[in-house]
Amino acid sequence: MKVLMISTDSKILQKGSAVFERMKEYAGLVEQLDIVVCSVGNFEAVQITGNARAYSTNSTSKLWYIWDVLRMVKRAGIKDIDLVTAQDPFETGIAGWLVARRLKAKLQLQVHTDFMSEYFRAESLKNIIRVLIAKCLLPKADGIRVVSERIKRSMSKLKIQACPEYARGMSKIVILPIFVDVHAIQSAPVSVDLHKKYPQFDFIILMASRLEKEKNIELAIDAMRDVVKNNPKTGLVIAGAGSQEKELRQKVDQLGIKDNIIFEGWVDDLASYYKTCDVYLLCSNYEGYGMSLIMAASCGCAIITTDVGVVGGVVNKDNALVVGVGDTREIAEAIEKLHSDEAFRDALGQRACATVGQIDSKEEYFKKYKKSWEL
Repeated sequence: MKVLMISTDSKILQKGSAVFERMKEYAGLVEQLDIVVCSVGNFEAVQITGNARAYSTNSTSKLWYIWDVLRMVKRAGIKDIDLVTAQDPFETGIAGWLVARRLKAKLQLQVHTDFMSEYFRAESLKNIIRVLIAKCLLPKADGIRVVSERIKRSMSKLKIQACPEYARGMSKIVILPIFVDVHAIQSAPVSVDLHKKYPQFDFIILMASRLEKEKNIELAIDAMRDVVKNNPKTGLVIAGAGSQEKELRQKVDQLGIKDNIIFEGWVDDLASYYKTCDVYLLCSNYEGYGMSLIMAASCGCAIITTDVGVVGGVVNKDNALVVGVGDTREIAEAIEKLHSDEAFRDALGQRACATVGQIDSKEEYFKKYKKSWEL
């Protein structure tokens, strides 16, 4: 099988990155793997393995991504493809559909975010347009991969179910989460101890996230304002970066809790952070999956999370504290509960760890991944 993948993850072009290594695994599943990465900049093409190569569109603007994918496929001489798989049913989905038509190949659309969530649509006009694009493209796909049961359920809300083409597409939906190597995380040594790094805190909450609107870091900061009134030595460590960092720092200053909030920036060794914090917190408005929850659970970390993504599946009310989206009071109460009850906190983390131990092994996962391409 010859596969063309269309992605927006520029780390594919960085030798040694985690996603670069993952592409090697995918290449082992097929005869040939070509990857076109939608990116702004000037990146060289990269030979990943003997049968896998990645190309950058080197676009001058994101507005040109679709056109530049078509241009790169032609320039690179990519042909005789059996399957085109696109990262999303939005911009890369349009490019994938056009390329698949040109090459007379099958089309798989991947859905990594809960685009039918009301919070997704409310976020921007761009997202409203993306929902319309997805509703148009999904019926045209030969296969659809979603990363959680939640996304599959939410897609049932689409008002085009009567369309015969869409009915065929629905039968081809495969639930295949993002792979998390639980064993590797659990066996990773601790190189950073958060309690030693920040001895001023007796209770540390960790968030690992891009600092973007949909992650709702602001909710955690609002909750911390209430938490520190009774527990002044509680700290929130935020590992990540993004477009909202300046705004979030200003909010922390305005609330007068600068001493309790640490903006850590991007962290490579997150396993150590999960293993040495007291609680992992996720406040997203919506998620496709929520890989950080699985990583936290792998480390036996007690979890507080909004009801998004994988919640209700591997992570659920039996092994985590699940709160409503956007509910500051519930977040604060959950933090205080875990702060005051160490035995309950430990038990919650142990149950989460036991549950993720049942996740597919790498071998089982890649068998399912290959099967999802056999359309």
